Amino acid sequence: MNQSSKIYVAGHRGLVGSALVKVLNQSGFTNVIGKSHAEMDLQNQSQVLEFFEREKPEYVFLAAAKVGGIHANNTYPAEFIFSNLQIQNNIIDASYRYGIKKLCFLGSSCIYPKFAIQPMDEGQLLDGKLEPTNEPYAVAKIAGIVMCQSYNRQYGTNYISVMPTNLYGPGDNYHPENSHVLPALIRRFHEAKIKSLPEVVIWGTGKPLREFLYSEDMARACVFLMQNYDVSGDPKGGEHVNVGSGIEVSIKELAETVKEVVGYQGNLVLDPTKPDGTPRKLLDVSKLHQMGWKHQVELREGVRLAYEDFLQKGVNTQ
Repeated sequence: MNQSSKIYVAGHRGLVGSALVKVLNQSGFTNVIGKSHAEMDLQNQSQVLEFFEREKPEYVFLAAAKVGGIHANNTYPAEFIFSNLQIQNNIIDASYRYGIKKLCFLGSSCIYPKFAIQPMDEGQLLDGKLEPTNEPYAVAKIAGIVMCQSYNRQYGTNYISVMPTNLYGPGDNYHPENSHVLPALIRRFHEAKIKSLPEVVIWGTGKPLREFLYSEDMARACVFLMQNYDVSGDPKGGEHVNVGSGIEVSIKELAETVKEVVGYQGNLVLDPTKPDGTPRKLLDVSKLHQMGWKHQVELREGVRLAYEDFLQKGVNTQ
């Protein structure tokens, strides 16, 4: 990509997409485009093809997806598999039809087996059964990886896939039921603070370990890989790349960090009668580190930036 290349960011208003637009602009790319859902339905193939015919992008970041936490995945499994398959099928195929130079497909660490060896390296894909609660979403993302590899093998394209760890940052989803753990904690501690509640109860023992990455770090990794990772000519279609911090934190430590950043003065209470979930979920990011990329924003600073964004957005907590 050069500074004047026409770059299409699908999902430019989402957590990763908005970070990609910001990072690309900061890096001097002057021709970044995006379309809102009201302007183009990515599940509608004819609309997507018309867009590619009209705009003729040179590079594509496929960050558009239907996403959510455990509750959302469990409640709307049909929507999660259908919507994600439709979106990625339409954009990947249109990219081929209109001869884009390179595509970056964004997946999720949930593609790995439920009982994957920790940390999870790229080679463990399809080595075991998935976590049932997010299987429809994971299957869609696995299909996206295989689709990119298949187009690379058959058509000689250069479509790369990146698998991020748990992401957070500006523009996150703070819905009380459908959000992920970190934004959910930000909202809960903020609500407890403004309502002067005496305690905040966290499910489980607090011992499970999780990895988190600031959204703009993820965006920087995607741009880095678009510039430095080439899979054209690979007879297997190119392996996906894990993107994460490589650093684990317990749920209790995470909650304590959020509590401190938010400035909540009450008590943090753990409820060990509630389920813990997976004990550990860490990506092996040695492949990315060997290429020369590492994250910049540490967890505490990232939580501070995310909370600032939460306050600026004026999320309704009533």
